[in-house]
Amino acid sequence: MKNEKKLFLTFGIALLALILQFILKQDLYAQILITVSGIFVSSTMFVGMVKTIRSGNYGVDILAITAIIATLAVGEYWASLIILIMLTGGDALEDYAAKKARSELKALLDNSPQIAHKSEGNKLTDIKVEDVKINDILVVKPGEVVPVDGSILAGQSLFDEASLTGESKPVNKEVGDKLMSGTINGDGSITMTVEKLAKDSQFQNIIRLVKESEEQPAHFVRLADRYAVPFTIIAYLIAGIAWYVSKDPKRFAEVLVVASPCPLILAAPIAMVSGMSRSSRNGIIIKTGTIIEKLASAKSIAFDKTGTLTNGILAVDTIYSTATFSKEELAILAASVEQQSSHILA
Repeated sequence: MKNEKKLFLTFGIALLALILQFILKQDLYAQILITVSGIFVSSTMFVGMVKTIRSGNYGVDILAITAIIATLAVGEYWASLIILIMLTGGDALEDYAAKKARSELKALLDNSPQIAHKSEGNKLTDIKVEDVKINDILVVKPGEVVPVDGSILAGQSLFDEASLTGESKPVNKEVGDKLMSGTINGDGSITMTVEKLAKDSQFQNIIRLVKESEEQPAHFVRLADRYAVPFTIIAYLIAGIAWYVSKDPKRFAEVLVVASPCPLILAAPIAMVSGMSRSSRNGIIIKTGTIIEKLASAKSIAFDKTGTLTNGILAVDTIYSTATFSKEELAILAASVEQQSSHILA
């Protein structure tokens, strides 16, 4: 069962139990409902926890699940329901963060060129990018994405290479200049010769790396889980002493409820979602939530060029005019001439 479904199920159980106990006055049915459903949901999470432990990882979820089982065993079913809501809520938020990261990366994959215009004499034929061969002659129309790597045979145009180099200023390309797949043609139609197959082109290499990183995520222990083992052992020890001294098993469950790290379970995924959302609004795409935690241990960061650090928006800084025109008149005339242009400064 997915974590999102577990969360909705837990909330539904809580609502139904509230109705049974406080409106219909059916305490027994409410207790049975929470106990049975709580055991079901927590058992599915317990299976996942066992798999995680076998892989050598230990998390704060262990203590929370133990607290759920203990409270159900001593009849404190409302306490177990609250912990269950916290636990499923934290897991659902982590899934949401991962889903959001994948949706941001999907934008990169969606920009992958699919069709190329092959020139054969005076005829243009649309073919799949995968079918393009080396030395084929292709035509790239204005506003289209360059399908594969190659060089210009005829024509001249400006190309937006920001998706590959981070440089916001379009680069002028002429006959003989190299073209990279994934760059966007400006307002001129050009003819190019193919030098690399689609699978070997620059943009496809980037997409391949993205897919590989998704399939083989880097192993990293959550910050909230680093001290899970000693904290859990201490909590069990204190709970056992409380039970032994008081001779009451409820004391064991109560200690585990107090020690249950619900704030950590919720705080970590909430912080990840907030950080990733704030970053995406500023044009920064983060692959997974663990990347944010890894940044905490970074000692130095290297950037390839200034274009990566700027806003990516060019602006006119100063206007120089001769005595014939004032600065204002020159700006008006230039704007009139370029109002139909697609150039970045127009």
